[in-house]
Amino acid sequence: MPLPNYRLFLRFNSGQSGEVNLADELEGEVFGALRDPALFATASQHPVMRTVVWANGADLAPEFLFELLQGQRQQQAA
Repeated sequence: MPLPNYRLFLRFNSGQSGEVNLADELEGEVFGALRDPALFATASQHPVMRTVVWANGADLAPEFLFELLQGQRQQQAA
């Protein structure tokens, strides 16, 4: 579920959930376009791949999102 400021609320099959901040990840031709709030807000779960996809064709691997969430949690706890 897309949230303001380039964040997503994610829930994984493991039962873990939380907000991940993608602001530092939105670079390059495909992902840089997601800095447009209207395009970022098109985030949804792909029905087959079960990962986050956007209207411009961008997608992120669930493993990457899980590791990013864990890393951001560790930074917040420090």
